[in-house]
Amino acid sequence: MANQTKLFSKHNWFILTSLVSKDFKLKYRRSALGMFWSVLNPFLMMCVLTAVFSFMFRFDIEYYPLYLILGTTLFTLMGDSTSNAMNSIIDSAPLIKKIRIEKILFPLEKVVFQLINYCLSLIAVAVVMIFFQVAPTINLLFLPLLLFYVLLFSAGLGFLLSALVVFFRDIAHLWSVVITAWTYATPLFYPMSILPDWMQSLMNFNPMYHYVTYLRDIALWGITPSLEQNLICFAMGAVVLAIGYLVFRKLEKKFILYV
Repeated sequence: MANQTKLFSKHNWFILTSLVSKDFKLKYRRSALGMFWSVLNPFLMMCVLTAVFSFMFRFDIEYYPLYLILGTTLFTLMGDSTSNAMNSIIDSAPLIKKIRIEKILFPLEKVVFQLINYCLSLIAVAVVMIFFQVAPTINLLFLPLLLFYVLLFSAGLGFLLSALVVFFRDIAHLWSVVITAWTYATPLFYPMSILPDWMQSLMNFNPMYHYVTYLRDIALWGITPSLEQNLICFAMGAVVLAIGYLVFRKLEKKFILYV
């Protein structure tokens, strides 16, 4: 409890916001378009993937480009959050060695930074919705709740990976393979219906499938998420967060010896 109280102190909040601001400045330094890339990038990726998957494989999905951009942007939020959080402790080694600071702020900042980037990318999603004349419904009010679930899940994975990679550097290489496999194992580019029954059953254990389905329900199909759906999404995020947090706190005292 003391660690949690200390984590959310004004001092740590200032450090967190400063780190986020620094990352934004570094990301868009010397960029002519600046933060507009957060909007343009998912839109361009949607165009490329739509051309490949829609025309070559002929998936019969209504509003396929919107179906695609909703899934890929949310998955990218998780993938980029965890990948950047994983390296945050190692990359911040000089600072960790010089001053006393809450180490868990570094992976947390990477997740928050990617969340802000994702919110900017929603402009591209809105443009696609307008183009296809998909009217927003009141169900979009569930979006902040979904982002909270994804934040819990991404932060938990980020804490876990950032702690383990300090001691086992090969995890960084392995995680890129896991993310690639996870991308194709989640129905981002294709409909769930093309999978055999046994794979559809396994999908119930894929958190990103639940999160992507939740987003498509509220933004594309106008479906109100059920209580069960919310409990599943929250439970997956909360369990991963608890595991990641406990592992990080257990190992963080030894970081200084390995970074």
